[in-house]
Amino acid sequence: VEVYDNSHIMGTNAVGGMVVAGENGFSKPHYRTFNIQSQEITPGDDYGMMREVLSRRFARLMKESDADEPPVTPDADQPEAADTMPAWPDLVLIDGGKGQLEAARVVLDELGITKVPLVGVAKGPDRDAGRETFFIPGRAPFKLPPRDPALYFVQRLRDEAHRFAIGTHRARRKKDLTKSPLDEIPGIGPTRKRALLLHFGTAKAIARASLDDLAKTPGVNQATARAVYD
Repeated sequence: VEVYDNSHIMGTNAVGGMVVAGENGFSKPHYRTFNIQSQEITPGDDYGMMREVLSRRFARLMKESDADEPPVTPDADQPEAADTMPAWPDLVLIDGGKGQLEAARVVLDELGITKVPLVGVAKGPDRDAGRETFFIPGRAPFKLPPRDPALYFVQRLRDEAHRFAIGTHRARRKKDLTKSPLDEIPGIGPTRKRALLLHFGTAKAIARASLDDLAKTPGVNQATARAVYD
């Protein structure tokens, strides 16, 4: 099972996370992060981020496996080792509702992938656990009973994907706060560097910012904004 979560935090910085689980539980060596690269995606565009993440993931998977589709059944003569995972997922869970699921479906359709099942998991009202709605292409939305073991398992998967994406973002931001290209700009001391990073999220987001946006950063004057922009 592959589970995808988009965590877009602080300005234009965004990270997509993918966690993997199999018969033996979570498989952390197979986790992946996706730094959103498209400059056409606006902050909060969950659909755009989902399209980019899945396009990159499955286009690369097709290239590496030299196959357009997963095998219909495992090869009995080549069983998977206990500590490995199949190249192709048996199921893809999307943290989101009908819109996110449709974005994922369009990506797989464009790549010609039809044998990977997709399921969207939307949080319940007020994000209450136990009231999630499930979306599957071609079926009406449905819910599982609150104490259903399958529901608990899906919640675990989704929460792990969210934790992983958030943790990756925080680690990257911490790294930017200690060492950054901003250190090379005259007039940018620790205080202004921190103000810029807290406002935009990452040095990459600062590099994309307009002069006007830089000047709106608390504690940054017009001259400093110009130096950063240049």
